[in-house]
Amino acid sequence: MTTTLPGHEEGVSGDEPGVRPLLAPSEGVPPVVETAAALDEVVARFAAGTGPTAVDAERASGYRYSQRAYLVQLRRAGAGTALIDPLGCPDLSQLSEAVADDEWVLHAASQDLACLAEVGLVPTRIFDTELAGRLSGFDRVGLGAMVERVLGLRLEKGHSAADWSTRPLPEAWLVYAALDVEVLVELRDRLEQELRAQGKLELAREEFEAVRQAPAPAPRTDPWRRTSGIHRMRNRRQLAAVRALWEVRDDMARRRDIAPGRILPDSALVAAVQADPQTPAALLALPVFGGRSTRRHVDTWFGALQAARALPEDALPSPVPPGDAPPQANRWAERDPVAARRLARVRAVVTGLAEELRMPQENLVQPEAVRRLAWTPPDPVDEDAVAAALRAHGAREWQVLRVAEPLTAALPEPADPAAPSGG
Repeated sequence: MTTTLPGHEEGVSGDEPGVRPLLAPSEGVPPVVETAAALDEVVARFAAGTGPTAVDAERASGYRYSQRAYLVQLRRAGAGTALIDPLGCPDLSQLSEAVADDEWVLHAASQDLACLAEVGLVPTRIFDTELAGRLSGFDRVGLGAMVERVLGLRLEKGHSAADWSTRPLPEAWLVYAALDVEVLVELRDRLEQELRAQGKLELAREEFEAVRQAPAPAPRTDPWRRTSGIHRMRNRRQLAAVRALWEVRDDMARRRDIAPGRILPDSALVAAVQADPQTPAALLALPVFGGRSTRRHVDTWFGALQAARALPEDALPSPVPPGDAPPQANRWAERDPVAARRLARVRAVVTGLAEELRMPQENLVQPEAVRRLAWTPPDPVDEDAVAAALRAHGAREWQVLRVAEPLTAALPEPADPAAPSGG
């Protein structure tokens, strides 16, 4: 029988009585570890600790180009909490070895594993509390919401989007960082109970391992095509101009380690292309190009526009991205009506199964796998072929076991009841 954690019911208010604010770490805010000697002491302390290790990292997304960690937080029974500055201690491989004997507990592990690996922190086993919440059917899975619902504690999350490359780090930020791992192991234990009660613990472990072993994502093809507002471009020449400006901005951002949007927002790139300025002065006259840094590099920006204008026709980008990926779903009806109907059927199947299992559809089976299956189904359509196609698109075994059979039944076009029967 499924048990229900406190606050797990639909419609529970975040301000319900009995929720206690968690304002300070139970043992105070530890000093930030910035030297080799201080790190050696932490390694010894955590090696002597027991049980799972709570791990978190803070980046400077939106401020810096890189996704490196600017603070690493750990907590383990018998070891307390450690706050480590990777700028002063860039190699944490010894610490990784010290806690390799047990599970690491992270929230939204896929967001942190790469930057942790950059400093030598590589787990052998993980428990992802965010993913556990999704698989358990929680409607809100942010760390603050999960801690409040499951443990009855309120975490203040006001510094999650801060510039963690700031030095020295403000005391209030350090309190926030220490609290992020304060009750993570306790949250993990309660979620494990819920997963076991729902019969989902083994599939959750399979998902955790898939996250841990996931390879680094391949570089995006034509990343400039993700520029916000690019849909306003009316021809290939304009697309080439967006590409040229995007590439100049990306090069500046990488060299200066600044988030691209802080150099020039996407809206400025699109506005420049639409205005089609014929001189640097006309470019600077655009309101979005009025900043001091933009003015300093006006010749670079204008040069990118000029270069795009000079491209021969065969060097202009295609209107649609290259590759074998299916088109956007909203274009299926005009491109292939049969495939569009097939996609609607398989999506309905996934929706129904996800509701039965009380988990988001994207956790039941990857949306891209469903789209590719619907766009190019196997021939012939049978359960083994559908299962093989799902595996090829990244589905895990537990997912294949639950969706292959119903998707196989949904793929074929239903017989038209109005069609005359043979005889």
